[in-house]
Amino acid sequence: MKDKVGVWIDHRKAVIVLVTPTGEHASVIVSKVEKHPSRSGASPLGASYESRQVPRDDSRQRALTGHLNIYYDTVIAALRNAESLFIFGPGEAKGELKKRLVKNNRGGRVVAVETVDKMTDRQIATKIHEYFSRSAVQRVDIRPRRHRPRSQNLGSAPR
Repeated sequence: MKDKVGVWIDHRKAVIVLVTPTGEHASVIVSKVEKHPSRSGASPLGASYESRQVPRDDSRQRALTGHLNIYYDTVIAALRNAESLFIFGPGEAKGELKKRLVKNNRGGRVVAVETVDKMTDRQIATKIHEYFSRSAVQRVDIRPRRHRPRSQNLGSAPR
């Protein structure tokens, strides 16, 4: 059986729903990524501060990227058996996940990517179930058309 999987994803969590004939099976992966860290401490304009007290922007960005790498690798590992993959979510994470899937030679499994707002876990499961139900119906209704030969009238008769 081919696994149909839907993923709602942002940088904080991923809700993965496997659709089977017997129902849906959901799992949640929570990232350890926080919002982009902001600088703490006194303002450099209001008072003096030492550069060692405030982490440099590039080191904070490297830490954020490292956490995201671990998070995406965990999500991709959970999707390893998916034949059809529907990705959706509110921000940039869905596009980043698709790029990683393409990089890992799994991009062909992605059937759709959509932008949606925040949703409850139940709404996510319902959307995924409806998506794959609708696509299955569309595939069943498509019938090959028979080719009817057209008349060969290409212009006026030869003189």
